[in-house]
Amino acid sequence: MSKDILLEIAVADLERAIAAERAGAHRLELCSSLDLGGLTPAMDLVRCVRAAVGIPIFALVRPRAGNFVYTNSEFARMKFEIAALNGENIQGIVTGILQPDRSVDVERTRELVALAAPLPVTFHRAFDETQSLTQALEDVVAAGATRILTSAGARSAADAIPSLRQLIGKAGQRITILPGGGLHPGNAGSLACLPKVSELHTGLGAVIPYNDPDITKFESAIRAFLASL
Repeated sequence: MSKDILLEIAVADLERAIAAERAGAHRLELCSSLDLGGLTPAMDLVRCVRAAVGIPIFALVRPRAGNFVYTNSEFARMKFEIAALNGENIQGIVTGILQPDRSVDVERTRELVALAAPLPVTFHRAFDETQSLTQALEDVVAAGATRILTSAGARSAADAIPSLRQLIGKAGQRITILPGGGLHPGNAGSLACLPKVSELHTGLGAVIPYNDPDITKFESAIRAFLASL
C-alpha cells in the first residue's frame, strides 16, 4: 500500500464478519438488512460476532428503512438500542437523524452522541440526503460525532472526489471524513490517493450481492480491495 488505510467493512451476518477479519479488514460496521441500506442488528448477532472476531465493531442504529426523519417513538427506540449496545463490548455507534427539511437534527443527534459515550459516533449516509453538505458538516461537528460516512451525495464515493476533497479540507482536524458508498477493488485506489483520507468504507454491494452465499468470493474481494490501495 502507498499509505496506511483503515478498511471498514459493512456486514450483516456472522459468516461475513469472520471472513472480513480473515481477509484483513480493520473494522466492522455491523447491521442487518444491508439490502435496505442497513438496520440495527439483533443483539444476539452482536454478541455472536463480538465473540468470534477481535477487530473493532461499530454497530448501526437505524430503526427502519426509508428516510431519516424519526418519530418520537422511533427516537426512543434508538436511544434504547444505543444504551443496550453500550454494554456489549463494541467500539462505536453509527447513526444519524435529519429534520423534515433534510437538515441535520443537531439536538437529537447530540443526545444520541451523549448517550453513546464513551463510544465514538459515526454520522452515517443520512448526511448525503442533506441539501447543503457544507452546512451539514458544521451541524454534525456541533452535535459531537467523530466521523462522517459519506459519498458526498453521489451514488459512488469514487464519483465525488472533488466534493470529498472539499469536505475533507473543511473538516480539518475537527472530524474524520470516511468515504464510502459504491466502493470496490476497481475504484478504491482513487479515494486512497486523496490527501488526509485515512479510512475507507465498503460493503462490496456494488460487486457482490448482499445475499450471495459465496463467502470465498466475499473474502477475495476484500483482499483485492486492500491490494488496490
